[in-house]
Amino acid sequence: MLNVIRKKYIGDKNFYKILFKISLPIILQNALSNFVNLLDNIMVGRLGTEEMSGVSIVNQIIFVYYLLIFGGLSGVGIYTAQYFGNNDDEGVRNTFRFKLWLGFIICIVSTLILLLFGQSLIQKFLNGSNDGGDLVATLNYALSYMGIIIFMLPAVYIGMLYSSTMRECGETFIPMLAGGVAVVLNCVLDYLLIFGKFGLPRMGVAGAAIATVIARYVEMLIVVGWAYFNRFKHTYFVGIFRTILVPGDLAKKYFITSMPLLLNEGLWSIGVALLAQAYSIRGLNVVAGQNIASTINNIFNIIFIAMGDAVAILVGQYLGSGDMEKARDTDNKIIAFAIFSSVIIGGVMLILAPIFPQFYNTNDTARMIATHFIMVQGFFMAKDAFLHTSYFTIRAGGNTVITFVFDSVFMMVVSVPFAHFLCRCTNLGISHIFAMVHAADLLKCIFGFILLYKGVWLKNIVK
Repeated sequence: MLNVIRKKYIGDKNFYKILFKISLPIILQNALSNFVNLLDNIMVGRLGTEEMSGVSIVNQIIFVYYLLIFGGLSGVGIYTAQYFGNNDDEGVRNTFRFKLWLGFIICIVSTLILLLFGQSLIQKFLNGSNDGGDLVATLNYALSYMGIIIFMLPAVYIGMLYSSTMRECGETFIPMLAGGVAVVLNCVLDYLLIFGKFGLPRMGVAGAAIATVIARYVEMLIVVGWAYFNRFKHTYFVGIFRTILVPGDLAKKYFITSMPLLLNEGLWSIGVALLAQAYSIRGLNVVAGQNIASTINNIFNIIFIAMGDAVAILVGQYLGSGDMEKARDTDNKIIAFAIFSSVIIGGVMLILAPIFPQFYNTNDTARMIATHFIMVQGFFMAKDAFLHTSYFTIRAGGNTVITFVFDSVFMMVVSVPFAHFLCRCTNLGISHIFAMVHAADLLKCIFGFILLYKGVWLKNIVK
């Protein structure tokens, strides 16, 4: 029995060598990015609860844009990975061109929405409470930050266009390098501009926004420049702008596959924002506490996040080459590794939970909420690892409609209404509510396990 389990869920030395060749650059990039984001978050947090909350609210709204771009591009990226596995450079080029148009549309529409309705969206997160928070000041800080950060949107779109294509074709180092340079630059500029060091003006949250915009454009220039100068080695970049048109039959096929993922990521990110808005009903301290907890969680979840990318790349390429047995075997082992590592990491997170909020210049109530939220996230980390890798498995085979139901439909139909009901209609503490919403995801785990076991994702969609 043990030998069967070992064979099914534990790989050999060669397997982990391949896995970490793909995932280690992603892990390092995410680790560096999230660590610097933590420093960035702490620096803004040193300004005060209102400043930190204002920036957090805007970032929650911008997060929707990030995931819309990610969802639209990665939906087409299913084909990119399988084309690459099938040695079809022209197929990769056509997916890139489709991403170019799709990302452009998302960028323009998102910019218009933020310009027209940005203030109204921010105010949805500002609720009267007896915790002493200054809601007017928080709104003003948020508007100051949003007025600058909006200029970042085109750089995010172009950068992700190139980085996603590189990753889907197995090149993970350059996106890691570009991301690493960007986050370090962001951190340095934050220190200089937020606090006004070396003769520069003290700009507060506006300085944080300017630093982020500059860093994103530098990241974009690195990946675009690398793609141009290395196009003859990575031949799918040769002639990629010979035309920007995509054959009609392919555009239709990409659209049908990518739209469910675009809608999924969009609705899921809106669901995350609605969850945050539900928690914000309990006051500004909850907004601050959740911001701290989310930043810390992002540092600890880098392993299973990278495992999701590994599933998309490795399993997608095996599906594209038609090796279904290898695809299933690889998927089983990646998911098992993600869960096992998350059990250990989640335990460490539980132990260290009280330490991190002490770095923030906020009140004891916000720190206590942050500590409890971090403990809940650590306890449920293995659950999140399974759901994340399951999502990427189902997506790898092009089952985007099932992915849509599995992910965002559950979020909007179960998680969000459940959170709003508990926050509005019960006297439960916010930490208990946060834990109960996480526990509801166990229903989704059952659904995900059934889909994986039945193998509905074992499909080659490029032949």
